[in-house]
Amino acid sequence: MTPPSPQQSAEPLALVVGEALIDVVHRADGTVDEHPGGSPANVALTLGRLDRRAQLLAWIGTDSYGDRIRGWLSGSHVELAPGSDGAASTSIATAHLGADGGATYDFDLTWALPADVVIPDETVVVHTGSIAAVLEPGAAGVRRVLAAARPRATVTYDPNIRPTLMGQPGDVRPVVESLVASADVVKVSDEDLHWLYPGADLDVVATRWQRSGPAVVVVTYGGDGAVAVTADHRLEVAAPRVEVADTVGAGDSFMGALLHGLWSAGLLGAAHRAQLAAIDEATLTAVLEQCVKVAAITVSRAGANPPRLRELTPTV
Repeated sequence: MTPPSPQQSAEPLALVVGEALIDVVHRADGTVDEHPGGSPANVALTLGRLDRRAQLLAWIGTDSYGDRIRGWLSGSHVELAPGSDGAASTSIATAHLGADGGATYDFDLTWALPADVVIPDETVVVHTGSIAAVLEPGAAGVRRVLAAARPRATVTYDPNIRPTLMGQPGDVRPVVESLVASADVVKVSDEDLHWLYPGADLDVVATRWQRSGPAVVVVTYGGDGAVAVTADHRLEVAAPRVEVADTVGAGDSFMGALLHGLWSAGLLGAAHRAQLAAIDEATLTAVLEQCVKVAAITVSRAGANPPRLRELTPTV
């Protein structure tokens, strides 16, 4: 593991660590689509489309599916970190969509990291989540990357639970809680919290998580918006009403928009950790309102297809 050097030498960078794979989507009408995906990869894609420099540290093959992922990332200006193509084959996730657009997943997946990960000097935020943060042997490497980057970068995390891969809640909970405590910003869905803590009050869980370490914990509620908890505030934002095509990638686009918004507010990078912890209500509200807008656009379209920055800018 090569840690960041004391000097930044190029355009600030978001390093996203986690799985990129091919989603094979079985729709309720019987049609089947194949397209690139993976929770962290979708976060990186969202950042790229919002005109942020993003690099994805993943584990894909040099096969045709890997080629599709490389082209997909490149089309949104996302860099693939060196060594990310060392897998024997590219992983596959099979999604089954219900009549409401909701997805359930099965996986044919292996997760590892390159032997010698280099954290670019200019990294201001490192994000991870979902399968990559839990599934060994790669999960141990993810934790090392987060620890090495923390002296220079903001650390963010989205559990994005996949029950078919992660086992029982009691087994996963300590891993998730450890990652939460080491992060500066956490985004989690209400569905994930219900799975981790059956019957619990989600506000109580979010507050406990925030007090364990993060400056900000955001709980998303799909079409009902989001709730954010900081040391000083609890605030809610509503989600725009849209016709839902499917929910694939919605939470990931929200996460990417959250990083983009905090970046725009000058709150990313370890040097800004105190300012992030003291984020004011107006700033956080503006960031979250953009997040729910980005997620709403994503669910209005088939697949993980987040908007580009120009789609968020009103035309005169």
